[in-house]
Amino acid sequence: MKKIILLLVLLVTVVKTNAQTSSVESLADGNFNKWSIELAGGFNKPQKPMKYYTSTISPYVVDLGVRYMLNNKFGLKADLGFNSFQEQKNSTPFDTKYYRFDIQGVANLGRIMNFETWTQTIGLLGHTGFGAAYFEDKNSTIDDKMINFIIGVTGQVKLSNKLVLTGDFSTLVNALQNHTYDAAALNPEKGFNGALFNGTIGLTLYLGKNEKHADWVTIVDNEVIVQRERIDQLEKMLNDSDKDGVADYLDLEPNTIAGLMVDSKGRAVDLNNNGIPDELERYLTKTYPSRSDAPLSDKESITNLVNGGYVAAYFDFNKSTPNESSMDGINFVLNYLRNNPSASVDITGYADEIGDASYNEKLADERANNVKEILLKAKIAPERINVMRGGVDSSVDKESATARKLVRRVTFKIKN
Repeated sequence: MKKIILLLVLLVTVVKTNAQTSSVESLADGNFNKWSIELAGGFNKPQKPMKYYTSTISPYVVDLGVRYMLNNKFGLKADLGFNSFQEQKNSTPFDTKYYRFDIQGVANLGRIMNFETWTQTIGLLGHTGFGAAYFEDKNSTIDDKMINFIIGVTGQVKLSNKLVLTGDFSTLVNALQNHTYDAAALNPEKGFNGALFNGTIGLTLYLGKNEKHADWVTIVDNEVIVQRERIDQLEKMLNDSDKDGVADYLDLEPNTIAGLMVDSKGRAVDLNNNGIPDELERYLTKTYPSRSDAPLSDKESITNLVNGGYVAAYFDFNKSTPNESSMDGINFVLNYLRNNPSASVDITGYADEIGDASYNEKLADERANNVKEILLKAKIAPERINVMRGGVDSSVDKESATARKLVRRVTFKIKN
């Protein structure tokens, strides 16, 4: 009995403390419902005081409760209970009734033990409190008035955001109980000695306009939320998508081919400013186009590099003719087409975001067509050249002049 009273004192203290501190907490995903109605029914088993015996599982129990959660971990509950006791088959007949009303503290053990880390549908509540009880026998004038103590646990299975299936096991202890549960004898003890077990299955209906109830939400301190957002932002900033050693937030060329030397801004080193990374240019010069009998694997490598955007023609602001340094890139594609008569090429033009969108789309088309004219003048058959519409490239920061320079371009896609 001392252990039960100490448990109750501990629960009440925790509820009070949490209620005082909950004002500094905030919900990460908005407001939540706090009220619920609970209805359950099942079986009981009175333990003492008894002269005869009830059935092994004695029908029946009905319980109706209203619960209010102070936050997502602690709340209060008021409930009415009714128990009917009947004799075992070989016992003296009796038909007694037990009525009770209790005020209880409720602890959401599912949130306290962080059930949300492994399930979103299973919960667990603990409840305990005191109340008043009334006991009567239909065949006599017995009408005991008692006080009672109740403690129990309730398992939850969430069916929806408004409805929950519950299973509860509770122990009740009565004080001032004058008669046995079977109304066959007087009870010589007046302290907390009347013991009763209840087992019920029921439904909980959540009330309120919000999507979730307190039973199923997680509350996080404002400062913790801010710190998490900062950490998430830093992690994103430090990502290095192309593995070139430069974080994405500093990388002006976020898709640099693996292994190429880059500068502090993540751009492939291009000392002669011809639009082709120096390491790639040395590889292409060594491997192709000087050798018309290059192995298939080398041709495939060159195709992949060109189609990956590492050979391109670049344009000055508001210009439709490629700058002089870009002619090397065009010549690489030209020589490839000359040495591979069955190959064709798609040409796609782009413009930056500065200026009128329709004008920029027209400028992008003119850039692609001008590169096509260069290839036609070099005797590449027109049916081997396809102009594609690229339009405005909005993938870079338009406030950065260096970034805008990278998107004023024509790209190639070789088809063998």
